Amino acid sequence: MVKHIGVIGSGTMGKGIAYVAALAGYTVALQDISPNALERAKQDIRTEMDKAIKRGLLGEEDCHQAYERIAYTTQLKDAVKEADLVIEAVLELMDVKIEVFKQLDLHAPRHAILATNTSTMSPTELAAATSRPEQCIAMHFFNPVHKMKLVEIVRGLDTSDATVQVAKDVAKKMGKETVEVNEFPGFVTSRINCLIGNEAMNMLMEGVASAEDIDKAIKLGLNHPMGPLELADLVGLDTRLRNMEYLYKHLGEKYRPSPLLVKYVKAGRLGRKTGRGFYEYDYREKEEKRG
Repeated sequence: MVKHIGVIGSGTMGKGIAYVAALAGYTVALQDISPNALERAKQDIRTEMDKAIKRGLLGEEDCHQAYERIAYTTQLKDAVKEADLVIEAVLELMDVKIEVFKQLDLHAPRHAILATNTSTMSPTELAAATSRPEQCIAMHFFNPVHKMKLVEIVRGLDTSDATVQVAKDVAKKMGKETVEVNEFPGFVTSRINCLIGNEAMNMLMEGVASAEDIDKAIKLGLNHPMGPLELADLVGLDTRLRNMEYLYKHLGEKYRPSPLLVKYVKAGRLGRKTGRGFYEYDYREKEEKRG
């Protein structure tokens, strides 16, 4: 039974996972190597809770108790020493994730399940870096975590049925729906989403329509809640480029990153987090939407 969850990485996804886990009643340890990143995460979680209280979505006492259930640390071994489940949410770089999983295997209790929040990468490859491949899995949450209802549960080659069931149960307690996916690069959602976003970038580059009209066409014509260029700005264009490069390497030509995406990343136009991507964001909006 999962009572304690360790979350590794306090960026957009990590702090979002910590937030929904604490609201679900779990004791959470959120870890990051950067004290400044941890402090920002702490402030953002408090801000999100205050918003929920003001909107009548959550009670003040419930939020207070959830806030107190989250501990913050720069030490990975401290974050996972009592964990029943660890969710890794670091950069989408396989070498970085493998090193994290080696450390998790070393420091987490033997019964603990090790999950990755990757949107594209192989849980089998990560599991191979551990001595517990049957207890390794991908739990792909979506941004913003507290609003998005889906978690993709992705089996690695050796993932046990028991591990899958625990991941599903935890996601359900967090208020999420799940789909079970057999591992293949990009899973279900990222393969489709990256194709749509990449084609939108190519259309913008070719002058087919403006960014605003491309997004409007997809939202109103195909009933998507957010346009593909807006979504790329939200995810971060550097993150999207890493995802595209991984899919291109493993799935071939149709996932070749748009030259426009490559150019924007080189220019430092990374989306909302830098204030400029396919759209421009003023400082207040960037701060409000950063989490």
